[in-house]
Amino acid sequence: MSDIVIENLSRRRFLQGSAGLTLGFCLPGLAAAAAKTGKAAAAAFEPNAFLRIGTDNSVTVIAKHLEMGQGTHTGLATIVAEELDADWQTVQVEGAPADAKRYNNLAWGPAQGTGGSSAIANSWTQLRQAGATGRAMLVSAAARRWRVKAAEIVVRDGVVSHPASGRKASFGELAAAAAKETVPTTVTLKDPANFRLIGQKARRRDSDAKTDGSARFTQDIFLPGMLVAVVAHPPTFGATVKSFDASKAKAVKGVVDVVQIPQGVAVLAKDTWSAKLGRDALSVIWDESAAFKLGSDEILARYQALAKTPGLVATQVGEFDKAAAGATKMVSATYDFPYLAHAAMEPMNCVIRLGADGCEVWNGEQMQTVDQHALAKLFGLPPEQVKINMLFAGGSFGRRACKDSDYVMEAAQIVKAINGKAPVKLVWLREDDMRGGYYRPLFHHALEAAIDGQGQLVGWRHRLVGQSILTGSPFAAMVKNGIDAVSVEGASNLPYAIPNLQVELHTPTDIGVPVLWWRSVGSSHTAYSTEVFLDEVSTAMGKDPLVLRLQLLSGHPRHAAVLKLAADKAGWGTPLKEEAGERRGRGLAVHESFNSIVAHVAEVTVKKDGSLKVDRVVCAVDCGTVVNPDNVRSQLEGSVGFALGAMLHEAITLKEGRVEQGNFDTFPLLRINEMPQVEVHMVPSNAAPTGIGEPGVPSVAPAVANAITAATGKRLRRLPIQTSELAA
Repeated sequence: MSDIVIENLSRRRFLQGSAGLTLGFCLPGLAAAAAKTGKAAAAAFEPNAFLRIGTDNSVTVIAKHLEMGQGTHTGLATIVAEELDADWQTVQVEGAPADAKRYNNLAWGPAQGTGGSSAIANSWTQLRQAGATGRAMLVSAAARRWRVKAAEIVVRDGVVSHPASGRKASFGELAAAAAKETVPTTVTLKDPANFRLIGQKARRRDSDAKTDGSARFTQDIFLPGMLVAVVAHPPTFGATVKSFDASKAKAVKGVVDVVQIPQGVAVLAKDTWSAKLGRDALSVIWDESAAFKLGSDEILARYQALAKTPGLVATQVGEFDKAAAGATKMVSATYDFPYLAHAAMEPMNCVIRLGADGCEVWNGEQMQTVDQHALAKLFGLPPEQVKINMLFAGGSFGRRACKDSDYVMEAAQIVKAINGKAPVKLVWLREDDMRGGYYRPLFHHALEAAIDGQGQLVGWRHRLVGQSILTGSPFAAMVKNGIDAVSVEGASNLPYAIPNLQVELHTPTDIGVPVLWWRSVGSSHTAYSTEVFLDEVSTAMGKDPLVLRLQLLSGHPRHAAVLKLAADKAGWGTPLKEEAGERRGRGLAVHESFNSIVAHVAEVTVKKDGSLKVDRVVCAVDCGTVVNPDNVRSQLEGSVGFALGAMLHEAITLKEGRVEQGNFDTFPLLRINEMPQVEVHMVPSNAAPTGIGEPGVPSVAPAVANAITAATGKRLRRLPIQTSELAA
């Protein structure tokens, strides 16, 4: 196995790295001890859980949140480096271990994890204080050494200096002395006017490693004696193994063992390909007597019937029924949304080793506390003996934050089934996750609006039908009076001033399809239904969609400002040039999610045959203080592509309980030629940062849909859209 490790290290340039990189591969034993010793030698100064300054001038920020491509590590490091006045080129980032006492998500309570676009927002003050504490202790050490007043010392770009005497020292030169200083109980944070890194484009800290191949993902982990596992999962949800024949699978070269686990049958081999071939040769008879057998159309029909009856009230302002009874015009529409896969580029995977010292895990870890406790329960260990090494993840969109710790527990079950005799790397292929993973719930929405004799919008009722993500999960406490908060978010907190507003929810409990948060969660469907329906209402009222929104947003100036910015930059109200055989339109939408407000204005071209091109998308955002404008821009640009893919192409469908899609041939993502020109504009703010990873998704699709309607006059009430319906 050492030959394999060295080959991989050479190929990915790991031998050029420091001892810290070696830790990703070297386990308990001499190599690990040596790595630990080397790291300690360079880590002379650790003022808190988030910062380590080495005598070699290295500045390491310990990130409690997962880097899965969204730029979190760069943002977190920027906050610390700003208050520390570090040299950005010396800053590196290391994933934090699973330890909720030190690294809990402050937005969640006593739990560590990444999600809900909370990483920067919940770390903002915490990491500013961490950096300021380190700076104060370096200054104190320098003042003591030079026998000068701390107030006379200046810190800039990793150098501490005393201008009056000309003396200076690097962070590394002061690290050992600073470690002996008393940690201050209070520190003074910078005036935002003096920020030098925050608000500026800072080069991402993970770019080089991801470019030269030295970045560590789960697939890069090779442990002595490790086996690779691929699992045969049931073809339907709720099915179990009735019997299996492993003889042909064991005859495949490289296959070492075949074991049954609660999730199916695992084939263990010396490498991934052998495990995959072994699974192909495996014969399994499934017991589907208790399996879920409905198809997507049958589920939707049930939902449509439910929507005709009152649901649990999530929000009630005024009396909708009374407003409807006195209305001179009623507008109604229904909207349907399919199940969606997360389809992250790196499918699920996990490495687990069980030994006398406990359990150790390597993966793109997103829910440390949930997974740590689930593993501890399975193995009968105290949580402290479950060590989790957080690596990079190749995307997630919510999938790795599984409330049930599904793939992590699957790897653990395999390790348990072989009595821990070898470390196991579980590998899911694309089809495993597409056909047997977790999905954005299928939802049906029914909306009604009441317009009075003066042409005013006086009533709004919104009924939603869909599965609860929170019920039965570690987050079940968020379900209040039967209302799953993430099902109705974006609908129950509608910002528009409507005197009679009622939002109702039906939550079916007999649908056996596993559901999970998907990028922007409930807002991924509520923004579409509310913003597209509001355009329908504006047409019925004879009002410009922008004018109506601004009137209804009189009590929400942040929303209005973002919407105005997007509309102004897009040239709202100016005519679009049309070529022969083309119909062009412009549409808009605005939505708040994760405490950030985003507005989109889209321009589209629809040809007579119904073919569609999204030409331009203008985005405006208020996400508080912008830590890194380049990262905010990247997230919003990426959100446009992500949302358009779901709107134009993506759907998970079931037939007799079986998922019909398996890979990107049947679940196509957005192609590069379909990507529009994207412009991003940020509202200046001194408020604390809010989320950015998810808020850019919700208002894209409704803006595009409204643009299509403006071009064609046709309403789009079911996703993904069918361009054949747009033909002239």
